[in-house]
Amino acid sequence: MRRRTSPESFDPSVVRPWNARIEGLGFGGDYNPEQWPQEVRLEDIELMREAGVNLLSVAIFSWATIEPREGELEWGWLDETMDRLHDAGIQVALATATASPPPWLTRKHPEILPRLADGTVLHQGGRQSYAVTHPVHREYALRMAARMAERYSEHPALALWHVDNEIGCHVPRDYSDAAAAAFREWLRARYGTVENLNEAWGTAFWSQRYGSFDDVLPPLVAPTFANPTQQLDFDRFSSDALLDYYRDLRDTLREITPHVPTTTNLMASSHTKGMDYFAWAPELDVVANDHYTVAADPDRHVELAFSADLSRGVAGGDPWILMEHSTSAVNWQPRNRTKLPGELLRNSLQHVARGADSVMFFQWRASRAGAEKYHSGMVPHAGTDTDVWRGVVELGRVLRALGEVRGSRVRSRAAMVVDWPSWWGSELDSHPTQALRYMDQVQAWYRALWRLGVTVDMVPPHGDLTAYDLVVLPTTYLVTDADAANVASAAERGATVAITYFSGIVDEHDHVRLGGYPGAFRELLGVRTEEFYPLQEGETVRVEGKAVGGEASADLWTEKTHVADGTEVVASYDDGALAGWPAVTRRSVGQDGAAWYVATRLDAAGLDALAARLVEESGVGPDVAPPAGVEVVRRWSEDGATSWLFAINHTDADATLGTPEAPVRGTELLTGEAADGALTVPARAVRVVRIG
Repeated sequence: MRRRTSPESFDPSVVRPWNARIEGLGFGGDYNPEQWPQEVRLEDIELMREAGVNLLSVAIFSWATIEPREGELEWGWLDETMDRLHDAGIQVALATATASPPPWLTRKHPEILPRLADGTVLHQGGRQSYAVTHPVHREYALRMAARMAERYSEHPALALWHVDNEIGCHVPRDYSDAAAAAFREWLRARYGTVENLNEAWGTAFWSQRYGSFDDVLPPLVAPTFANPTQQLDFDRFSSDALLDYYRDLRDTLREITPHVPTTTNLMASSHTKGMDYFAWAPELDVVANDHYTVAADPDRHVELAFSADLSRGVAGGDPWILMEHSTSAVNWQPRNRTKLPGELLRNSLQHVARGADSVMFFQWRASRAGAEKYHSGMVPHAGTDTDVWRGVVELGRVLRALGEVRGSRVRSRAAMVVDWPSWWGSELDSHPTQALRYMDQVQAWYRALWRLGVTVDMVPPHGDLTAYDLVVLPTTYLVTDADAANVASAAERGATVAITYFSGIVDEHDHVRLGGYPGAFRELLGVRTEEFYPLQEGETVRVEGKAVGGEASADLWTEKTHVADGTEVVASYDDGALAGWPAVTRRSVGQDGAAWYVATRLDAAGLDALAARLVEESGVGPDVAPPAGVEVVRRWSEDGATSWLFAINHTDADATLGTPEAPVRGTELLTGEAADGALTVPARAVRVVRIG
């Protein structure tokens, strides 16, 4: 695709900070005035002042409102909105308005519509009804972005560009003719020759050898299993194609407004598989993320913490923007339960505790029509005499009180490797078990560390691991030689490294590393697995050993694993086909490092015990140990002289932090009270203590 601005010609020093005109933390949400009459828009401004709103996303789904017919542009309502918000002291994350093409465009050019793998066309009537790779759609979208930039380039309310919206949310994989052509070009760039492609894809199997790139298709619905490397490369291509779309829109904006930062709202969470956000991060001036809890999940606050840590990891540790979450219920889950008392505040401050410098919602005012009319808003259908509105106003007050944490960073000595290619590759078909889910182990390990009060950084396998004393690799199925060496070097420097089953199995082409599993990590771990023994549904085995708390249960996966000299068996299978064989091993590395291998899926109790052992060995435990159900996270000033301790109580009982050995002393910012050794956190409440 044609670049508007080459990376070499762009000077990042001219980009102003996204929050340069915002005092303290950002607070607001998506604002859609085009849905409302004039009297409601005027009321909105007064209510925004009351709540303390200072940042809004505007015009996300406004293409058809701005351009109701091709070439006929109606700017009046948006001009008025931008001026009113500026007069009210509110900054704008102005969208490119391209998140959903207008009906006239898809009627005129139906060829831009995306397709599923079975050929089904995804038609107009929802949103994101476009193929990002189609040149016709691309030209129309770039033209709209340019119009927005030309009109509002110097508007004083413009804080940053909000490019498109949740790119890839509904169509992470497009199988249209345009996507097929772009896929072939991507493969040419990746492999150079069709011979290299054939080698990488192993096309000697099942007579799949290609004579030309022109013969290659996306992995469409086929009589049986599609080529696994073809599927993996299509996942890579699709993530890259969506990123390329963002880049083209961003570069169009940069050409006109080089001083205005650009971002798009990612969806970094345990549920978003389609895009490799570590590859996206260098292209964003600031990372922004959307996150929604799942009402049916009793541990949804833990998944929220994971997603916030993942957002911070994608941002490279820098502060980031929470662009969307919900004040209460959403509209798209099977049962859309409202949030519990205090949950709005707790959810918001969890994100702030873990690095967000702005808290925003979808949306400002709950819609009266459309597919999201039952999605909660900052102003609910019932108006301002509601718990939701009172909660919004209280949150605004709290965020103003916490303004001083802006720009501070979270520090962690524990890291978890998260890798989208391993996610994609480990869940392909024709594997030892189809029940394996990558995020199962990621989330299980994260929950165990969360319960121990350990703050975790999320890093890619090629990321810098030098700052970490504990590194966990859950199901890191696919690694390059360089990735494997990077992990090994962490242990050699003295870190405790823990690697789970189905890790290091294949190289970047999804070719099995021969000689025994776990392939790339055999030497580091001092183990060699000769065969996998996946368990049937409902089948469990007992695992015995001090490392797992004496006795634990395990399911899904076991292995026939041999250990080398110097490798210690710390837990073994006590029954089943592999009774007596190793389940968990440990090998000392270098002077102080260690490499652990976990060859099965332990139950929660066993994993908790193992995680506690690793935390103790690596010394990464928290300095303020939290009671059960209380989340404790700390942000630090750049010079390290000041920190802010966030204590979030997710239980129905008051909790106390601090002991004579580890006192909590400082000023509590939400109440103004002093903490002198101990801190009481009321049930379902939050306390933030400035220390130093």
